[in-house]
Amino acid sequence: MKRDQDGNLIKLRTDKDGNPVIQRYTANERSNHWLTAICFIVLALTGLAMFHPAMSWLALLFGGGQWTRILHPFFGVVMFVSFMLLALRMRAHNKFEDGDKQWLKQIGDVLANREDKLPRIGKYNAGQKMLFFTLVVCMIVLLLSGIVIWRQWFSHFFPIGLIRFSALMHAFFAFVIITAIIVHIYAGLWIKGSIGAMTRGFVSYGWARKHHPKWFEEVMKKGDSGH
Repeated sequence: MKRDQDGNLIKLRTDKDGNPVIQRYTANERSNHWLTAICFIVLALTGLAMFHPAMSWLALLFGGGQWTRILHPFFGVVMFVSFMLLALRMRAHNKFEDGDKQWLKQIGDVLANREDKLPRIGKYNAGQKMLFFTLVVCMIVLLLSGIVIWRQWFSHFFPIGLIRFSALMHAFFAFVIITAIIVHIYAGLWIKGSIGAMTRGFVSYGWARKHHPKWFEEVMKKGDSGH
């Protein structure tokens, strides 16, 4: 135990080398994230298999075309529910605040890793918040359009014009969400330590202080680096 500059008690957690760390994600948050990620991979592969004949070979990964058509919508429902639970967990930290607009204006400094010149960042930066809301919109549109074109159960309730429009929207927003996730993965690899935060749950003091200084100070003021 030690005290911060305001006299608050801080309960230290350490990694295997004895360095102090801060919990960024709980076990529930991490399992929620990885369930969503697994569903996304299955949906991307099954969706691409049905999208164009050139990619139909992907259906072999799931037992053929029939199983691909069966699995795709069910995994879509699971991903939607899993993601929305995750979104509810993280919504409080994804509200746009003072400094987010300036952060976006200084995207050149972001790409050049000149983080000392950027506004102080909370748990998530403006780019992560934009990704968050992009995913929320995509998930909702994909669910609604997916229900309309779900031939086995629901499509017979809708006129053919709406089915065709929904199929178009489903394909378009699938492209958007795949692109967004690729950017998300790249950013996670680009910022060293980000992947570890979602696998182990903890980040070093140095990582938190450098990339999310405002969040780091908020955690320290709470007096418990484990929450």
